[in-house]
Amino acid sequence: MSVPDVTVIIGAYNAMPYLTRCVTSAVEQTIGHHRMEIIAVDDGSTDGSGEELDRLAAEHGTVLEVVHQENSGGPAGPRNVGLDRAGGRYVFFLDADDYLGPEALERMVAAADANSSDVVLGRMVGVGGRRAPTAMFKRSEGRTDVFSSRVYWTLNPMKLFRRDLVERLGLRFRPELKVGQDQPFTATAYLNAAAISVVADYDCVYWVAREDGGNNTAVVRGTEMRLRFLSAMLELVGEHVAPGPDRDHLLHRHFSADLRETLNHLAREAHREDQQKAFARLRELLATWYGDGVARRLSAIARLRCHLIEHGMLDELLELLRYERARGAVSYGLKAASGEAAEPLTTLVEGDRVYARYPYFRDPAAAVPDHVYDITDDVRARHRVDSVTVKDGVLRITGHAHLRKLSCRELETELVLRSRSGEAEYRTAVTAVPAPELAELGEADDFGYPLSGFEAEVDLAGAADGEPLGNGIWDVALRLRAQGMTRTTRIGGTRAPSVREKPLTRVIRTGPAKASALTVYFSKGRGHLALDVGENKHHVLRHLSVTDLAWSPSSAAELRVGVRCTVAGLPADALSVCLTGSDGTTHRFPAVRDHGSGRHAFLSRVDLAAAHRGGLTAAGAWSVDVHLDVADLSWRLPLTPPGGLGPARWRRRALTWCAEPAPGEALVLNIRKEGLFRRVGSDDAGRVSPVSQG
Repeated sequence: MSVPDVTVIIGAYNAMPYLTRCVTSAVEQTIGHHRMEIIAVDDGSTDGSGEELDRLAAEHGTVLEVVHQENSGGPAGPRNVGLDRAGGRYVFFLDADDYLGPEALERMVAAADANSSDVVLGRMVGVGGRRAPTAMFKRSEGRTDVFSSRVYWTLNPMKLFRRDLVERLGLRFRPELKVGQDQPFTATAYLNAAAISVVADYDCVYWVAREDGGNNTAVVRGTEMRLRFLSAMLELVGEHVAPGPDRDHLLHRHFSADLRETLNHLAREAHREDQQKAFARLRELLATWYGDGVARRLSAIARLRCHLIEHGMLDELLELLRYERARGAVSYGLKAASGEAAEPLTTLVEGDRVYARYPYFRDPAAAVPDHVYDITDDVRARHRVDSVTVKDGVLRITGHAHLRKLSCRELETELVLRSRSGEAEYRTAVTAVPAPELAELGEADDFGYPLSGFEAEVDLAGAADGEPLGNGIWDVALRLRAQGMTRTTRIGGTRAPSVREKPLTRVIRTGPAKASALTVYFSKGRGHLALDVGENKHHVLRHLSVTDLAWSPSSAAELRVGVRCTVAGLPADALSVCLTGSDGTTHRFPAVRDHGSGRHAFLSRVDLAAAHRGGLTAAGAWSVDVHLDVADLSWRLPLTPPGGLGPARWRRRALTWCAEPAPGEALVLNIRKEGLFRRVGSDDAGRVSPVSQG
């Protein structure tokens, strides 16, 4: 048998009813049964999971193999059993609670093969209130690593791993770790991968929160097990990465997310001596692995936790944790206990520095240095674009924007148009409107973020201090000012799903007889909003094409020209087909909307006989082009004659006229008199005889 592309490994322990959807999602993958195998390991289930796996195997035995074993005490055991049996070029671990998008494996295998990558991350989506990681899925990546991206911030094993890498490193899951068994496996694969790929444009893995709270990380409790796991991860990073910025980048992850979760369990320990023992162990870990390089990367609240641990301030640490619970600032669904009131968070702006007033700020008894509370670098502009339109030369943008960690109740916002060449910048005040959707932010009530909606309108004919916006690329930004702090940020990287992402080109009037070509677009990569005035990158002619060119079947001398034009907002008379003679004489035939042929379809009827009757054409060579004319701007698209476009003839004043395409790349019609008709007698058929015209 040929080697399958991918082996899906599913470990199951009391996973009903989620297990059925999980296995079905794997069986129905578009990659096809001939390219995959599924190994499901029943880890001593008592809820019917084993029987359900047998039922599914009876239906899908060619692709699904089921293994039954005694309970191993955690997810590491069944995953290792699956690895020992795997035969695919790649392996993918799928938890029995979760499920795959239909094209997940096909897309991830394609990414791995195309980029020679050893690990592929597919975008994860939270289901039932479970939080899925997002930072590493901002955009798809062909080849990246743990130091130049955020992939290290997701260490669960639901990823595609090259099996050669797994076997070469001897990677297996560690059953002695009751929590975080997967993280050493994934981290080691990351750190040894030739390349890591990210599939961010498709929902690959659906991460489910079980209604019974049975997810492994939610079930396992106790500080000691988390300390063991945290110590293992710190040692792993130290073993693979030399001291310096790269190591600090990875340790940052563990001293924020993993330390925080460990402290949540420490706070719930019932006995003081257990808290003190765990606290002493934490101090040892920080003394070995924590330093200024890590501290600079942490948030202020995480730095404060570490400072209190370093200085042996257990009671103050417990009070800080109560403060965090009360504010709802701790993740993983922890809620404030009854009677705990959330104090509003305030900030202090002194000169060019901003400080968060977390507990013990400038408390003489605690003597915590100000730099622990410094959030100046965290004061960033956040925004979302909800709509971008241009109508009658007016650019209109709506959305919301605020300065994180600063009160926005008196926010000053301006829209900024900045020349890419750096030669000019123009600002326009915006109208403040409510943004109630921001109330979901954890600090919304403290900082007034729901008041930070905006509507901006810019008349492009007068945007440059009363003059039209000049030719060039113009970046669109917002300038935000609150509490004396100012930040300017380009916008567009975050936008509502309804915002059109494709470039939109139009011709706008900038004066009584003036016009400009304008394209509104989002840049590749970060997706920033920009304006192209004057066809610097986006050319109008790319939006014009000829879809049909033929003589009309109903009129011998009518040339039908079908045109597709995706330039937006054109005047009704902007498009036409023109005949231009050798002396420069031009005759225009309007192109009108052809609603039956599509949204962007136009049709022009070049009726040579009718034009001739009006005295508009004469014998000679006439070039035929599509013209787009708005005010002082004009674009010309030459027509290319098809091979089957023959001559056309018509009668006018007893003469036969002929229009015949001349050979060449562009369409030229040679119009000439062909003959004179005179009745020379009458026979039964009433025939006439042509007489040559000299």
